[in-house]
Amino acid sequence: MSNLTSILSRRSLVACAAFATFALVSGCATMSAPVNVVDTIASTPSLSTLSGLIASAGLNDSLKAAGPFTVFAPSNEAFKAVPAKTMDDLAKHPEKLKEVLTYHVVAGKAMAADIKNSKVTSLNGAHLELSKAGEFVTVESAAVTTADIAATNGVVHIIDTVLIPPAKK
Repeated sequence: MSNLTSILSRRSLVACAAFATFALVSGCATMSAPVNVVDTIASTPSLSTLSGLIASAGLNDSLKAAGPFTVFAPSNEAFKAVPAKTMDDLAKHPEKLKEVLTYHVVAGKAMAADIKNSKVTSLNGAHLELSKAGEFVTVESAAVTTADIAATNGVVHIIDTVLIPPAKK
């Protein structure tokens, strides 16, 4: 009887090992590969508003380019805090929408650990104030709520505020 128990135990062990190997391989096969910043934003549920606005402004192709880019991406909640009148104005004036969106993008890849208290130039040509205190990162008045979402052509940081660029002189 102990011989039969031993055989069954070995078969169970082999079956478990085979299942674990299959699960591991299957899990790896379904893991998504890194994609560009546009597709990264599009695949992040909390950035669906931004994703739609990027498409409306005609920025998809520009932000799918080689880059690298650092995108400070306002969350859906951040867009809800923008007055309806402002959002309506941006919807009616694509050039203003493009200005606002490119104000959230910086050339180069800046991971949260690399950010220092400094000024950087956004893609729309205006300056952004970056600050860091310990692990806490801000860009202008916005706090980074989720940092370092890797993309093939840069990085996305989710922020809690929509940044409005200063008026051009």
